[in-house]
Amino acid sequence: MFVAHLTWPEAGAWAAEGVILLIPLGATEQHGPHLPLSTDSDIAAALCARAAAERTDVLIAPPVPYGASGEHAGFAGTLSIGRAALELLVVELCRSATDTFTRIALVNGHGGNIEPLRRAVELLRAESRDVRLFSPGYGGDPHAGRSETSLQLALAPQRVRAELAEPGDRRPLPELLPLLRAGGVRAVSPNGILGDPTGACAEEGAALLTAATTALLNDLGRWWPQDHEEGPLR
Repeated sequence: MFVAHLTWPEAGAWAAEGVILLIPLGATEQHGPHLPLSTDSDIAAALCARAAAERTDVLIAPPVPYGASGEHAGFAGTLSIGRAALELLVVELCRSATDTFTRIALVNGHGGNIEPLRRAVELLRAESRDVRLFSPGYGGDPHAGRSETSLQLALAPQRVRAELAEPGDRRPLPELLPLLRAGGVRAVSPNGILGDPTGACAEEGAALLTAATTALLNDLGRWWPQDHEEGPLR
């Protein structure tokens, strides 16, 4: 299921069958004192793997582990390439990928990536490339809270420092957005958490993963080359 594990003739054979190439996009950014910097990338990669396990017409590209994470500046370990660089990276990556694969689905795990990814997809589709964007929503806390902690507990509990989980800024996101835009996460939450991860559990994370995988599969299932209709992946 991983394109990087194939030889070039094998990749060509898969492409001839009309497979969909999934490209997981995440970030390397702080997720509070209890979650790894790879959390967004881990989730995006897991969704792709689960989708590929259910469909025989899907391949997975190597994850893009860097994103637009400028709002997390000031927290050690955050590695951001910014919006402009992410947009350019995705445009050039998909231009290259569409030399082989006719259908590309970007599977995004980081909210800060959405705006540049949408711009990239708009440009690529204007070039008649069939590239689309899937960005799941989990509800609940905005960042490093109960939802993401539950997801990581379901994926890799050994990476979660559960004893360090603590509440952050629990105000609703609409109230926080102006402050986040002005000063980033550090300005509103010294520990980097937006929400409350206490009470998170692997069972809740598994349910969230199942729901997100189902949504991705439903979207991919509407994407058939013979009808050329626009599905919800866009």
